[in-house]
Amino acid sequence: MKLDIGKYVESGVEWLSANASGFFDAITTGIDAIVSAMQTVFLASPFWLTIIFFAVLSYYLPARGRLFTKEGWKAGGGISIFTVLGLLLLYFMGYWEETMQTIALILASALLALVMGIPLGIYAARNDRAETIIRPVLDFMQTMPAFVYLIPAIILFSVGNVPGVVATIVFALPPAVRLTNLGIRNVPADVVEASRAFGSTKRQLLFKVQLPLAMPTILAGVNQVIMLSLSMVVIASMVGASGLGQAVYKGILQADIGLGFEAGLGIVVLAIILDRITQNLGLEGVKTKE
Repeated sequence: MKLDIGKYVESGVEWLSANASGFFDAITTGIDAIVSAMQTVFLASPFWLTIIFFAVLSYYLPARGRLFTKEGWKAGGGISIFTVLGLLLLYFMGYWEETMQTIALILASALLALVMGIPLGIYAARNDRAETIIRPVLDFMQTMPAFVYLIPAIILFSVGNVPGVVATIVFALPPAVRLTNLGIRNVPADVVEASRAFGSTKRQLLFKVQLPLAMPTILAGVNQVIMLSLSMVVIASMVGASGLGQAVYKGILQADIGLGFEAGLGIVVLAIILDRITQNLGLEGVKTKE
């Protein structure tokens, strides 16, 4: 005898496609609107303005409070220079449009994953039974091969940017939930008890005590979500997602070493820039806490 689990999963996906098409069409419209709006903003902006924006951002975050000082330049000057040179390299290689499409996809996926993941992590931190249920689901989401998510995504959302974003959200969501849950649970118990003793409500305890103290851990989760979203760029291109991943995928199909290397180099540059920028968010939170 064979337990054909895949057959039941397939039947469930087909049932959803047939009976909840309106719901999935609405999701498709919403996600497509978010991605299209971000791509329009990045592509409509002059390249030099976009480069200045990311350069200032990469300098400001690690040097906050020490702007235009020797210490501030040491903290943020290196990554700021790398950001300018890296984005200029992508522009002169002719991959500017693909780079902006990739950034839009990453930001849209990460934003949606954080909007869902952080509240879920807060709920798990405040409810032990919910955490017991959520934890194995997150284990499943993180360990299931990312390619598997593409199959139902194509059936439910057709091809294009939307199924790629949906698969990316599923893959990148767990760190946001886990690290938010961890950060809140690691808030010292004596601080929580002192807040309750002074008459804090549950809402005040969360927003004025637990979240501020847990912020470095939560921001580390933001960094992980963005990096995992970036890691899905090439996989998402297999279902029609635009950007540098599509160029890499085209290079694979055509056995074009040059095309694949150039697009891959662009992904590496983006990965370093986004990692350093978001990593400094967490470091700043640690410095503020200290």
